[in-house]
Amino acid sequence: MKPGLDIKRLVLWSMYNFGHAIALIVFFLYYSEWLVVDRGVPDIWFNMTFVGASLLFLLTVPVAGSVADKLNVNMPGLRVTTIFSFIFFFLTGFIAEIYPAYYVLSAVTFSLASYFYLFCYTYYNPLLKDIAVHEKHGLASGWGMFGDYSGQIFGLLVSLPVASGALVLIGPDGRAATLMPAAILFLIFSLPMLIFFKEKSTKVCVKIDIVKEYRDVVGSFIKMCTLPGVGLFLLAYFFFNDAVTTASNNFPIWMDKVMFITGNTQNLVLISIIFAGVIGAPISGWLADRFGFKKVLLWNLAGWMVILPIFAAVHGFIAFIIACLVMGVWYGSIWTITRAYLLHLTPRSFLNRSFTYYTLMERFATFMGPLSWGLAVTYLPKADAMNYRFAAILMAIFIIIGYIIARKLPRKAAINPLDLDMLGHKVKPPAGY
Repeated sequence: MKPGLDIKRLVLWSMYNFGHAIALIVFFLYYSEWLVVDRGVPDIWFNMTFVGASLLFLLTVPVAGSVADKLNVNMPGLRVTTIFSFIFFFLTGFIAEIYPAYYVLSAVTFSLASYFYLFCYTYYNPLLKDIAVHEKHGLASGWGMFGDYSGQIFGLLVSLPVASGALVLIGPDGRAATLMPAAILFLIFSLPMLIFFKEKSTKVCVKIDIVKEYRDVVGSFIKMCTLPGVGLFLLAYFFFNDAVTTASNNFPIWMDKVMFITGNTQNLVLISIIFAGVIGAPISGWLADRFGFKKVLLWNLAGWMVILPIFAAVHGFIAFIIACLVMGVWYGSIWTITRAYLLHLTPRSFLNRSFTYYTLMERFATFMGPLSWGLAVTYLPKADAMNYRFAAILMAIFIIIGYIIARKLPRKAAINPLDLDMLGHKVKPPAGY
């Protein structure tokens, strides 16, 4: 491992991502199909579960991020949100398997699980500062995403025999039967970090006035946006993340309804995409450290501007698989780059708030992406899956908007050198500071 990385913390941090990824891939694949394909719920209502999570996020997490910055600790919040995320993921699987007629209730618990799942990252992402020195943030972020995509592959492999019916754990409904085990694995792999990760920050004892925190939310956000590059970054992220997240959330349904890929073949396609992501994550992190975050981010967005229209045009299986492999590399790169880039742009005293708005932009964007996707597939012509193909074009348009904004981002991080006291020693500020 490269110098400047705290190996123990990096392993725990990546293992946590590994566990979360198991729940992510299993629920977003099998729960989405169980709800839309098996239960006959329209696509737009599945996408509304993310809108519900976004509303809760908007009402609560900005204040939580501000409080975390003032207390100067992350692990207590990470423990609480992780446990609640597990509880609601488990309840979603329990309802789907044991009481499938109550699928509306399962959509509510899934929305709550998604809310707490994302809430975790308000506390998780800032811990990157305790793992790597300034010059290695990209590589550390890449190894974290390596854990994420490895977890997705593991989740698919262990759920495959259950989903196919080869292994019966609880009942005959294969898709629903994968959900509770995925929730349990999510908790098992999260526990080492929750128990053993020691953050370098020392808790600050301050009086917290929740009412005042809510009153200051707008002012805090405006202050965040005045930090050099941060406001532009969040605006660009709003658009391009919206497109990538919406497309990925609906990809299992795309395979079923556009490419007519189901069962084990669908799993193998997803594994190939994620395996490409495993390769792309650490490589993109190294490239970002080497050539600069802005340049590598623009390369990534330019790729997405081509990839999504290709998906809209592809009909043949072989061409589809090639497009999937290329997409996997880009998918493995984008959050590796953005997470470390924002860490470079943000002063240390604002990290939790910055990553709160980072996740909030992701969630706030889901008002537009899922709604656009859902309306397109519901009301546009369905012959030759034109409704889904046009939805992919809409996502490419969002990427283009994000790319145009991202071109205006600063090349160098304008961070106070006092904020770069990582791993117990000072780091030379960026050139041009």
